[in-house]
Amino acid sequence: MSVLPAYALGTAHLEASDTARALPLVPRNLALALLHGYRATISHTYGDVCKYYPSCSAYAVGAVQQHGAIKGIGLTAARLARCHPWAVGGVDDVPLHSDFRHELTPRGFVVPGSPRKD
Repeated sequence: MSVLPAYALGTAHLEASDTARALPLVPRNLALALLHGYRATISHTYGDVCKYYPSCSAYAVGAVQQHGAIKGIGLTAARLARCHPWAVGGVDDVPLHSDFRHELTPRGFVVPGSPRKD
């Protein structure tokens, strides 16, 4: 299993006071839990065969973290369509969200960021 890129990991933790603010992040974190499960089990059977960095499953984690479950799955589908035997490969990082307001845990789950002081 490939390691997640540095941008897909953080140091934040879910605080009890942020539980209500974390509710909209539940679908995103459920998708991330499924992806982490896939990466811990099924992904091992393939080994490191991806022509791209990060691997397709690591890309999926980053895409869901940055853009949410729906758009993240769409970005992942587009990435999978680019991954074929004739692909050149190379570095293909997830486009970072221009207004990412959340933080990441050490395991890569998304938690509410610090409230903005606008």
